[in-house]
Amino acid sequence: MADHCLRSRNYVNLIVIDKQPQLQWLDMDAAIAHSAAGASIWHWVGNGDGKEPDVVLASAGDIPTLETVAAAWWLRRLMPELTVRVVNVVDLMSLFVPESHPHGMDETRFVELFTADKPVIFAFHGYQRAIHEIVHGRVNAHRFHVRGFKEQGTTTTPFDMVVLNGMSRYDLCIAALQRVAHRYERASALMDECRALIHQHRGIRARAF
Repeated sequence: MADHCLRSRNYVNLIVIDKQPQLQWLDMDAAIAHSAAGASIWHWVGNGDGKEPDVVLASAGDIPTLETVAAAWWLRRLMPELTVRVVNVVDLMSLFVPESHPHGMDETRFVELFTADKPVIFAFHGYQRAIHEIVHGRVNAHRFHVRGFKEQGTTTTPFDMVVLNGMSRYDLCIAALQRVAHRYERASALMDECRALIHQHRGIRARAF
């Protein structure tokens, strides 16, 4: 994405970066292809070998992506029968319909990523409403359940910030499991386990601060 910004002409590009070291999820060739596409499926994070998923976990932003990858790992480990697809977005404009933005993907590509009818849990580094506005007009847009910034937080740890804003890996797991609980008996118990872990974190935070 940075390469695209530096090479482009007659554009206004805004690059926001973190001054902390970040995980490198992709090798260079994969990263270039991913950035050019704007969004793609990270098959190595999800499961199902390309099958239609039960639920889609999507993310945009560094910390939301970290929490989404962790949530997918948690679900794969404790509920492997649940088919999870992970979609990462690096160009939010690609989610627009083509008529609304030149980067927008056509409906076929959008369905290839997010399916036509499966629930999508979207972790976003900004306000939830922004994603809802961007996907407005897409097939079954009401199935997008966005977790993002809710004006919660102060000077604290990155993980505490996502807990305060309901976007931790455990919140994402709960949101996913809620949408499939009618199909999987163990979903309720796993949601309780996630809630207990969130409660445990809050207890540790209360003692620390």
